[in-house]
Amino acid sequence: MKSRKIVITEDDRTQLVDLIATADRTGGRTDLDALAQELQKARTVSSDKVPHDVVTMNSKVVLEDIDSGKEMSYKLVLPKYANVDTGAISVLAPIGTAILGYAEGDVVEWPVPAGIRRIKIKKIVFQPEAASNSPAKDAK
Repeated sequence: MKSRKIVITEDDRTQLVDLIATADRTGGRTDLDALAQELQKARTVSSDKVPHDVVTMNSKVVLEDIDSGKEMSYKLVLPKYANVDTGAISVLAPIGTAILGYAEGDVVEWPVPAGIRRIKIKKIVFQPEAASNSPAKDAK
């Protein structure tokens, strides 16, 4: 698996570092290790500088399983907002950690017990930073 180059916003980094620190103080979980490793590799940018095709927190995305062709739609959220029934997945879930910071069209790979899972980020349906920085918002 090749090294990932990901981009995250300053606000997302702050939230996620706080999440990791809180879990560490309270006897954190091992799923935080993968997130911490991703944050170490990430390039951090301000919210107004993040490319509009990058998965940030609270983004809604359409993913395609490369091996099965199956499409899935998810919203990437903090653990307290995760709800499988509504398609809100935690950033701590393996797929959540895997897609954070990747861009539309990228193929994400991560190890699973059966081998390597490959998911393509097919479409960013909504990215909060793109929505808040859109010209339509400024025209209001």
